[in-house]
Amino acid sequence: MGASQSHSEHQYQELMGKTGFSLEQIKNLHSRFQLLSGNEETISRENLNSIPGLAENPIKKQIIEAFFDKRNQHNNETGSYEDIGFEQFLMVMSHFRPPNPKTKEEEREAIRKEKLHFLFNMHDTDSDGIITLDEYRKVVEELLSKSGTIGQDAAKAIADAAMLEVASTNVPQMGPDDFYEGITFEHFEQMLQRLELESRMHIRFLDANTATMHCGNATM
Repeated sequence: MGASQSHSEHQYQELMGKTGFSLEQIKNLHSRFQLLSGNEETISRENLNSIPGLAENPIKKQIIEAFFDKRNQHNNETGSYEDIGFEQFLMVMSHFRPPNPKTKEEEREAIRKEKLHFLFNMHDTDSDGIITLDEYRKVVEELLSKSGTIGQDAAKAIADAAMLEVASTNVPQMGPDDFYEGITFEHFEQMLQRLELESRMHIRFLDANTATMHCGNATM
């Protein structure tokens, strides 16, 4: 984070304003970043791919890609990074920060929308603003097939049926021969309107519970 402790403290202060994390939380996450990177300035997909806590996660690939997706940096860019520095890492982690009990309703709603955009981006792999049947199917297939209880053909059939149900809900006037392009963010938001995200979106595989933001001491 810099050549001197004072320089690091100055950068930490700037990051507090950008992410909403406290100084202690940022220092804890910086320690975790250094462990992941081997004290290098950046981390790569390989660094995250080696995390034991992610090994059995059925959407491991989507989680890792989310850290390198420019859409998750709050700057309206698209595309992906080859590797990321601490600030970029922290910006992604900020999507998992629960709102403060004193957070105003307007700000709380903005935080929720950011979380929804983050989840939407994980599924919208080509960044076109629509989750297509193919993108949706791949996620469902991974979730189901890796459970070991269902075959690939059955997983595809379930994904197709789920997508058709989404289409009939979001576009009730759609005719039998009409083509459903996919789930827009507005549709996605409607689908999850009753889901409480604030306390559910945590990252535990980094040994950093984002609900309390105390980093663990276990090594990767």
